[in-house]
Amino acid sequence: MIDMDTLRTADPATGLRAVGALHRLAERVEAMHVAEARRAGWSWEQIGDALGVTRQSVHAKYGRREKDV
Repeated sequence: MIDMDTLRTADPATGLRAVGALHRLAERVEAMHVAEARRAGWSWEQIGDALGVTRQSVHAKYGRREKDV
């Protein structure tokens, strides 16, 4: 487990840039794994369950991308 004190910085801009970078990385990793799951035959419901969201929300976010691939 990460000690939250080690993540503190005196400059809020530095911390916020780091958070933004982590969000962007998480989005890319999620998209990659959703695409892999779909190629493996997973349903939108299975993917949503694994991500802790509804099938509708995961389909709304990634369904159009699947058609573009």
